[in-house]
Amino acid sequence: MCGRARCTLSAAQAARAFGFPTTTTAAGPGGGAGDAPAVRTLDLDRFRPSYNVSPGAYLPVGTLRAHTATGGDGGRGDGGVEPVIQCMKWGLVPSFTGKNEKPDHFRMFNARSESVKEKASFRRLIPKNRCLVAVEGFYEWKKDGSKKQPYYIHFQDRRPLVFAALYDTWTNSEGEIIHTFTILTTRASTSLKWLHDRMPVILGDNASVNLWLNDASVKLEEITAPYEGADLVWYPVTPAMGKISFDGPECIKEMHTGPREKPISNFFTKKSSAEDQSLKPEKITLECAKTHASRASKVECDEAVENQPDDVNRRQLEDNQNTSSIVKDEPVSLEHQVFGKPQSIKDEDIMTSTDITIEKRHDSGIKRKIEDTEVKSEMMENSVWSHSQPTTTKKGKGAPSDGQASLLSYFARK
Repeated sequence: MCGRARCTLSAAQAARAFGFPTTTTAAGPGGGAGDAPAVRTLDLDRFRPSYNVSPGAYLPVGTLRAHTATGGDGGRGDGGVEPVIQCMKWGLVPSFTGKNEKPDHFRMFNARSESVKEKASFRRLIPKNRCLVAVEGFYEWKKDGSKKQPYYIHFQDRRPLVFAALYDTWTNSEGEIIHTFTILTTRASTSLKWLHDRMPVILGDNASVNLWLNDASVKLEEITAPYEGADLVWYPVTPAMGKISFDGPECIKEMHTGPREKPISNFFTKKSSAEDQSLKPEKITLECAKTHASRASKVECDEAVENQPDDVNRRQLEDNQNTSSIVKDEPVSLEHQVFGKPQSIKDEDIMTSTDITIEKRHDSGIKRKIEDTEVKSEMMENSVWSHSQPTTTKKGKGAPSDGQASLLSYFARK
């Protein structure tokens, strides 16, 4: 089908497209020389050039009319025919339409060439009401799901397209005679089947134009065959031209339709490629091995603590009890030299409190406490102490049975 077109042709350009003669005009005061159709023209002031023509608009149409009786306009008046360019409204309104009816130009803006002889609205027009419509190109839409992408179709050398058409006249309630036309369509050519199943009947040369206008005896099947020329090209244009109000050069501006860009959310989507799938078993195995190793190490540590000698555990408990008794029962000031400086029992309290805090934090880990005690003992043995005397405390409890000094004896003396 053909429901939208571009037509910005001048009267002379339309005349040449129809094969009508043109003349060169002399230069006027406002411009240079030009050309004009050398045939009769009617109602051309109604034509409005547009890049987005739709049914209901006026377009220049070429046809053959009988010579006028007087010949005042250049006609011979001998009863013959002559070429005429007349503005007609796109969208056929049959002459038998009631005067008071509102015309619907979208109802018959196309006529199927295969069945044009079967319908009364078109059959009676074939002998004497044939005409030509010239445009620079037409639009067709490609369906893509719920979306439609328009394409602009034209000749590669930019010459006008000429369509086969039929026209009729209708008189409205005000007595105005309105000329309307319909464009014939045929099946799509081989190169355009991907876009649509129908296309307008394109008369690609002067021979086919003359046959359509002048030879009523020619078979319609021969004239209305799809145009298969390789010079008919197309490209996508903006979907905005789907609106009738959208007009201008932007309608035919080529739109580059590349591959669709991926939304940014795809960059945050977890990939599941074959490579990732192959790495998953190895990753799971490694994590399981780490878990088993951690559990085995924990079991070994627990067993090591449980297997410590009983005397070591007993000694550590006794030291803890002695430390607690000293802090609680003896708020006595003791002075001693540590690295040549006097210190009071406050330092001892701090150290004892620290030990108690460590004990509270690690009361469930006896091994950690034993290691801390051994490290402190080694440090004190290598320190600058010159004499070490056993410390006697009040209310002492549980003195070590093996003769070793308690941890507090290294920090205090009488």
